[in-house]
Amino acid sequence: MSVCFYPPRDEQQLLQRAQALSGCNLGELAARASRVVPENLKRNKGWVGLLLEFYLGASAGNRAEQDFALLGIELKTIPVDAQGNPVETTFVCVAQLTGNRGITWDSSHVRHKLSRVLWVPVEGERQIPLSERRIGNPMLWSPDASEEELLRRDWEELMDFIVLGNIKNVTARLGEALQLRPKAANGRALTQAVGKTGQSIMTQPLGFYLKKNFTRSLLARHFLLYTHH
Repeated sequence: MSVCFYPPRDEQQLLQRAQALSGCNLGELAARASRVVPENLKRNKGWVGLLLEFYLGASAGNRAEQDFALLGIELKTIPVDAQGNPVETTFVCVAQLTGNRGITWDSSHVRHKLSRVLWVPVEGERQIPLSERRIGNPMLWSPDASEEELLRRDWEELMDFIVLGNIKNVTARLGEALQLRPKAANGRALTQAVGKTGQSIMTQPLGFYLKKNFTRSLLARHFLLYTHH
């Protein structure tokens, strides 16, 4: 397999590159890219994604745009169990807690990030050593009308909490597909937000995450189609 450093020219080429990685394990890919496999992902959360970005020719790095900006595609690696079920929620983007006046679902960062996603399942069961975890069959996805509606409703509900100063009442139980959760390396990190009376308060940084039941249904539908080919 050749290592591709240049960005893919179109969706088809990106998907072909991702399909070529299917069945490989992380250890062999890391060795070929001269990278060290971390002991675990606790302190190296984004390691798998960065390794795959290297092979797929992603261009965004840590910038806020999509991973494959020219194609308008975001890469999401998703750890799954032996049944193909996601073992954790999927981070979408950091939630903006101030300056949200005038932002709608259509202009939101969440919608932008989820408009077109390359999902790459990776074995995620804890008992499998990281270097032995294999990469699964990828899929390209855009939300259909009902998924988009579900995401929009959740986003609007959660944004109301942020904009109206109810940030302290946000729990991970809110939302059917999308949730807001603390997003920080440690619990001591603080960021600015809006309080009950519009005053500035300090709170934990939050991120938008896709719930497991939502991503489970995406994967199940895709692999059902795939196995019937």
